[in-house]
Amino acid sequence: MIEWEQAGEVVELRLAQAPLNEIGRAMVTGLEGFLDEMDRLRPRAVVVYSAQARGFCAGADLRQLYSEIRDRGAEAYRDELAGFLNRVHGVMDRFDSLPCTTIGAIHGACFGGGFELALTLDILVADATARFCFPELRLGLIPGFGGIPRLRREVPNAVVRDLILTGRSVGAKKAAALGLVSQAVAKGEALNVAREVARQASLFEAAVVSEAKSFMKPVPVAELADERARFLKLFMSPVVVEALRRFVESDDAMPYLPPEPRS
Repeated sequence: MIEWEQAGEVVELRLAQAPLNEIGRAMVTGLEGFLDEMDRLRPRAVVVYSAQARGFCAGADLRQLYSEIRDRGAEAYRDELAGFLNRVHGVMDRFDSLPCTTIGAIHGACFGGGFELALTLDILVADATARFCFPELRLGLIPGFGGIPRLRREVPNAVVRDLILTGRSVGAKKAAALGLVSQAVAKGEALNVAREVARQASLFEAAVVSEAKSFMKPVPVAELADERARFLKLFMSPVVVEALRRFVESDDAMPYLPPEPRS
């Protein structure tokens, strides 16, 4: 479930789907509806935040994904998955290209697909609880919602390799030092600060903002298509289905976290 409201030149998008805003069919449909509304509302700034106490977004809805692949079989499910992946990329590309300033207020878990959504936004404000992570290799996959090309756009390739190949998470201060977030703030303050950033950003004309964004933040179309193709190829592996099964059957409270390295 997602909700939004407009106050003057600012729209706030509230992610409120239990348990942790996982990106599945319902979430994608909701985000598509929100983006359609943007054509009517035409704000100068958008703030995106989570109503869930544990974080911003845990990533893709892996339980839904496993249920569908189990019922249909990996090969038969491929075309359906490709169609869903295209819808997700459509949402991400539209967020990336909105003709206004978009600000993410991040707390807690911002993992996988949630991290990929955050990377489509223009400015990120993270509180002290925020953790950013790409754990996809644990499932035998690479990020599939545009994570690698958009991460490359923000940070040096050495940082990209570190985050993708280790699956480790980084906190708000480290993310700020790497250039992933523009402000690291105290626990519970991300939304307040994001609202102030939105107020400042809303002072500028939309046409100017749009021109600046298209120059500073081009959508990496070719790389996104390449990532999508590689994700689909990897998804056909039995390793992925088994990893998804272990995830779904895990009694770990947060099974999407990568395992801690041995000391």
